[in-house]
Amino acid sequence: MSAPSPRLAAVVIGRNEGERLQRCLAALLPRCSRVVYVDSASTDGSVAHARRAGAEVIELDLSIPFTAARARNAGLAALAADPAPPEFVQFIDGDCELRDGWLGAALDALQQQPRVVAVCGRRRERHPEASRYNLLCDLEWNTPVGLAAAFGGDALVRFEPLRAAGGYRESMIAGEEPELALRLRQAGWSILRLDHEMCWHDAAIHRFSQWWRRAVRAGHAYAEGFALHGTAPHHHKRRELRRVLLWGLVLPLGIALATAWSPWALWSLLVYPAQWIRLGMRFRRQAGHPAPWLHACFLVIGSFAETWGALKYLVRRLAGGPHQLIEYK
Repeated sequence: MSAPSPRLAAVVIGRNEGERLQRCLAALLPRCSRVVYVDSASTDGSVAHARRAGAEVIELDLSIPFTAARARNAGLAALAADPAPPEFVQFIDGDCELRDGWLGAALDALQQQPRVVAVCGRRRERHPEASRYNLLCDLEWNTPVGLAAAFGGDALVRFEPLRAAGGYRESMIAGEEPELALRLRQAGWSILRLDHEMCWHDAAIHRFSQWWRRAVRAGHAYAEGFALHGTAPHHHKRRELRRVLLWGLVLPLGIALATAWSPWALWSLLVYPAQWIRLGMRFRRQAGHPAPWLHACFLVIGSFAETWGALKYLVRRLAGGPHQLIEYK
């Protein structure tokens, strides 16, 4: 095994990840000069294990609301305090494990393309067979290869441009990575999605209620992202927000109002099975798609959860109250 790179550090965030955190750290510590683990009030011994494994540990102050963005920024601040900070930082969630060969491929890509600020790869669900919801996560993460608009929670990023951009927006409870990616692209940087296995992820979603809360969180992220950067020229999250509001709010309200005039308007509800068939046929044409009809079904259902999340953001913003985490684990 090669020696740790002095230019490479890692920031891991998590809470009560148990064995998943152990696997995560074991894959990083031999390869990185520093590994900073930022913990959000774990009660399962994660802090003690991280220290025993050799990671630097930061325990977030309980008096300030937790967000993933806040945790990542705490890790960045620890790295910035070093007189010789790293050149690259691998961000990863504590329920993920880097794949062999990823760091080498990612570093090569950044060295060969000096205007690329971040690279990500294929995130895989560790147990897609355990539940339909885990499988849906695996499908969601199969994003196009090449230049990308955003990266997720797992990515290798250049340290100095990230620090110059001000890091993550700590007030966001979700969607903080695409928002940061937008600011980096505004500064002239590019983002690259490699055709390379990046990490295993353990979603551990086994109930519909968990999947629903995760979709609600996505809708909240669309609304907040649009509120921040939705106007021209960026139109950040405009397309996603417009889609979910159409299927989850405008059409149901329109059908309900039309039904008040004529019961025949109930036939308009067939637009939803029609959308399911349209999406399912599209997924069937994708080579190797394991569950086109399941995927299509949950995209249709998910519009309602995402709409609920967007409305929650709007209500809380109008009320001036703090945004609370929407957790599914």
